[in-house]
Amino acid sequence: MTRPRTSGTFRAMAAARGDGPRPSLDSRPQGRMPLDIAIAQFRPVKGDLDGTLDRCAGMIERALGLEPRPRLVVFPETALSGYFLEGGVREHALPAPTLLERINSRLGADAAGLDLAIGFFELDAGCIYNAAMYATLGAEGGLRHVHRKVFLPTYGVFQEERFVEAGPGIEAFDGPPGRTALLICEDGFHSISATLAALDGAALLLIHSASPARGIAPGAGVPGNLVRWDALASGIAAEHGMFVIVSQLVGFEGGKGFPGGSAAYDPRGHRLVAGPLWEEALLPVRIDLAEIARVRTDEPLFADLERSWTRLLVNSPGSGVRRPAADAE
Repeated sequence: MTRPRTSGTFRAMAAARGDGPRPSLDSRPQGRMPLDIAIAQFRPVKGDLDGTLDRCAGMIERALGLEPRPRLVVFPETALSGYFLEGGVREHALPAPTLLERINSRLGADAAGLDLAIGFFELDAGCIYNAAMYATLGAEGGLRHVHRKVFLPTYGVFQEERFVEAGPGIEAFDGPPGRTALLICEDGFHSISATLAALDGAALLLIHSASPARGIAPGAGVPGNLVRWDALASGIAAEHGMFVIVSQLVGFEGGKGFPGGSAAYDPRGHRLVAGPLWEEALLPVRIDLAEIARVRTDEPLFADLERSWTRLLVNSPGSGVRRPAADAE
């Protein structure tokens, strides 16, 4: 896997200053055929990496048996270990190439060519990250991209900044289905994250999440965190005219419950599929990336954003650009 020298954030700033070429969406490859995806709403065996890898392989084998066969399987955040490891991340973090090798070793030739996006604790150059990798399985496959969580919640029950490093930025990549980007949980709570991904050409946004249940939303009958996720993901999809996939962790860790509720959204913000609560599930969903052009033409919110973003960035606080002083009274 070749890493760009700059993140999408810094490329955006460079382009705004005129230091580099602005990416063209029209020049980026986009999928033309319907894309079949399986969302793996998954329950890891906390702290048991080998056992969880075996269960992960079993879920992938189940996906291979779906008709039609998916091109991509999407697992949640920290799918291989559980979320609340705290200092235990040191024992369970591993390099992305090692993870891919260990998954491949558990699967047969039938899995070759299948794409996998999965959250895990990554070890790289002595640092540990809450990360997600996108890879193609099999001998002819390989790593396509690794995203490291940028926004680390450290409040309430969350203590991420104590145990992992923050990622440097958000960028899209050319995956086999088309231009794709990954986010991890709180990344999706900040509108700038999806905007950076979309401006870097992403047509498909995969969000890996481990979201503990918080109360029951009045009148909804589901945990309040899932009501918020539904609003967030639907808004991301509609604002940017992109497909959004949210894969949620499920299960219990130390009295904290992850309810599941994975979902997929089309470029108009409509929910295409929703996972069950409190149980594992494999959710097939078919998307048509050609729909993005139709949606962005009918409601050009993203075109308006694309036209204005460099001006907004240059004139934003902290940009270093001196704005004209107000006229004296």
